[in-house]
Amino acid sequence: MAKAKKVFFCTECGNELPSWQGQCPACREWNTIVEAPEAMQSASPSKTAGRGSAAAPRFGGASTPKLLSELEVSDESRVATGYSELDRVLGGGAVLGSLVLVGGAPGIGKSTLLLQICDVVAKRKRVLYVSGEESEQQIKLRAERLGIDGANVLLLAETDITEVLGAAADCAPDVLIVDSIQTLYNPDLTSAPGSVGQVKDCAMSLLRLSKSTGITVFLIGHVNKEGAIAGPMVLEHMVDCVLSFEGEPRTSFRILRARKNRFGSTNEIGVFEMTGGGLQEVKNPSEQMLAGRPVNTPGTCVTCVMEGSRPILAEIQALVVPSALTNPRRNATGLDLNRTMMLLAVLEKRGGLRVSGCDAYLNVVGGLELEEPAADLATVLALASSYRDIAVGDDTAAIGEVGLTGELRAAAQTEARLAEVARLGFTRCILPAGAKAAAPKGLELIRVKNIEEALRLLS
Repeated sequence: MAKAKKVFFCTECGNELPSWQGQCPACREWNTIVEAPEAMQSASPSKTAGRGSAAAPRFGGASTPKLLSELEVSDESRVATGYSELDRVLGGGAVLGSLVLVGGAPGIGKSTLLLQICDVVAKRKRVLYVSGEESEQQIKLRAERLGIDGANVLLLAETDITEVLGAAADCAPDVLIVDSIQTLYNPDLTSAPGSVGQVKDCAMSLLRLSKSTGITVFLIGHVNKEGAIAGPMVLEHMVDCVLSFEGEPRTSFRILRARKNRFGSTNEIGVFEMTGGGLQEVKNPSEQMLAGRPVNTPGTCVTCVMEGSRPILAEIQALVVPSALTNPRRNATGLDLNRTMMLLAVLEKRGGLRVSGCDAYLNVVGGLELEEPAADLATVLALASSYRDIAVGDDTAAIGEVGLTGELRAAAQTEARLAEVARLGFTRCILPAGAKAAAPKGLELIRVKNIEEALRLLS
């Protein structure tokens, strides 16, 4: 049988090319040129409908328009994973027929989490776990270490996408887990597994499978430090949900965050702790994040941030020391560096502290990434506390946004934040004077208008 002729085309504009190129000369996009059999490329009139080697999928069977108001959604439209932290991030569970991408650095715990999910979901649903990185024996050893018997989990060690699709057709699972998308390949394409063309082609095949059969598909995607093109960023426009597993592999805490979610909020986070028996849910993140906090030590302040509907207390630590360099060092872990430099400038201009000649280091304990401005006041107080070598106070928290003129502005959902502060045993909270919130029982509210008034509390 004659071998199918290969063609090269752009997945963005459909432009055909005689050979592979890094940039499409028509639309000027980078890394969009893929290789596919000629017959598969010509099957789609627009050439871009499938974003890969095949024509656009037909998800609904007969293509008959229907009124949106007449469509019905059953109570079983979501699959509970058995982990409330994961279900929270997904919006109440995984939607049937959805394609979920779980991304993160190697070793962060993606495979561990999904293997644990298999054990819970398989008691109610049919689960197929496809591994392209480990053999069946290796997965069995890892399952035994995690205490998973896997009595109802179907396991397949395969990298050929056609074999994976065939196995899914034979056993008809409710949930399909692929570990990882970078290891799958289509034998009709000559490019190596993990390349842009292979990753997109295999992801599109799994997308057609999930939408046409209602199978919930979880994909694992690796991201390296350089942000390789074959990572999850390539697939974000194709999948329904992108979950990002964050945290330092050397620390025990892991943060699961939704970067994209068509069926829920992208503001929720799930907190896990890596233990010898696998990932354990952290039901009370605030208490865990503050565990081991130093007593009566300068350079630390607690704030409360909102992660979706959940208030979480976070400890901000600062170290300000005289610098011997012409350009003092600025380093922030868990905080935006540009905003940190702005707060240092406001602290010098409006607070009167000569921090321009000092090295400044900031860290959010526990691996949290604080993105909202409500942490500004605690950051400023931690910096000033380290500079003056005066402790803020173990019983004191701070919530508020700092403006360029040194004024303080109230944060949203102040009452929910104060309730969490009081629940964790704090007796004082510094917040902007304009914050309209009543004090919970046992919590004293110290209202200040600007950072000058806030810094007087350290004297």
